[in-house]
Amino acid sequence: MANSKTITPKFSALIPLLVFVFTFLGVGIYQNDFYALPAPIAVIVGIIVAFLMFRQSINSKIKTLLKGCGDDKILTMCLIYLLAGAFATITKATGSVDAIVNLGLDYISIQYIYLGVFLVAGFLSVSAGTSVGAIVALAPIVIGIAEKSNVDLSILCGALLGGSMFGDNLSVISDTTIAATQSLGCKMSDKFKENIKIALPAALFTIGILIIQGLGLKDVATETVAYSYSVVKIVPYILVIILSVVGVNVFITLLLGVISGVLLGLIYGDFSLIESTKIAYTGFTNMTEIFLLSLLTGGLAALVKKNGGIDFILLKIKTLIKNKKSAQLGIATLVSTINMAIANNTVSIIIAGPIAKTINDEYDLDNKKTASILDIFACITQGLLPYGAQVLMILSFSNGKIDYLDLVSNTWYLALLFIYTLLFISFKPLRLRSN
Repeated sequence: MANSKTITPKFSALIPLLVFVFTFLGVGIYQNDFYALPAPIAVIVGIIVAFLMFRQSINSKIKTLLKGCGDDKILTMCLIYLLAGAFATITKATGSVDAIVNLGLDYISIQYIYLGVFLVAGFLSVSAGTSVGAIVALAPIVIGIAEKSNVDLSILCGALLGGSMFGDNLSVISDTTIAATQSLGCKMSDKFKENIKIALPAALFTIGILIIQGLGLKDVATETVAYSYSVVKIVPYILVIILSVVGVNVFITLLLGVISGVLLGLIYGDFSLIESTKIAYTGFTNMTEIFLLSLLTGGLAALVKKNGGIDFILLKIKTLIKNKKSAQLGIATLVSTINMAIANNTVSIIIAGPIAKTINDEYDLDNKKTASILDIFACITQGLLPYGAQVLMILSFSNGKIDYLDLVSNTWYLALLFIYTLLFISFKPLRLRSN
């Protein structure tokens, strides 16, 4: 642009962003609930501080805010959230979630129960795009299995947590995947293919450990339970996974997933056509928080960037970056640190995304690999946080039967994913971006 100015890196420009983070974090600590304060409200506090601090005219600041909110990547992200929400509510209303859970458990013998919980949690999470949803669906069943047998509850819950995070990290409709791919400007199918190279070895090692841990359970008699389900009801999930991996446009993929779910619901009499529209709209409203959060964070980031905050972070990170591999480790450290502060992996990716994109482009990294690293480290941190939603949910369902250390010491997948990702970054030959 003709009258563009050089931006001076300034720490003070980060204050509105820090106000957002510490408002969210502070209220969470005070209330002992990191979801007590809606994240969009915390962002608005940061925006107010930005308007009070920065010296441009009100009209200029509003223009910058709206430009950030209306960024094409942010708006794309928000529309995908709406379709993902509709898909989740429609398939839940048809009983597809119950079908996945019951199908898996019906074929699992007791010696493979640890492995089975990991696989069912992974499939449910990758299909529904939410680790918390998988935990909510499976935790009561997992607790019930432990109560009726001598199965080790801490191993069972570790398998549940690991499987849920495995699926969520790979899911093409997960909000973390959407945020990471849109931030880096890569296709979800490409990110999935890159991501699975890292996640699959960790999952296979985890499977081996869980099989060994379950061998001693083969002679334990348990109550036989009859699970009812219809395999056909899993079709929408299978369709979405196949279309996504093949590389079909994400909007088309999710729309076809919603339509297939509606058709199934109509055929099985789960709801009428008018009721399906209300259910889909409920899915839209369920995504209101992440929708608003993405918009407002985009606006706040634009204000911070215009006043030199993002450049200040980049300047500091660059002092630690010596080559492409240390650039990737810098991105991993950045998103992990933010996630530890706010206990929300999606928000941490949204905040770290623009910085990761700048580092990615400057050091000519592979954007799909960078998107994978961004998502993976947010996943690892979120899964191990004692105040993260996933851990708190499992501990709550366990009613004090296990504690935090019992859980994380048996969550093999996250530990192995961390180790393997570091090895992947350190030893895999780097390629130039294909563009």
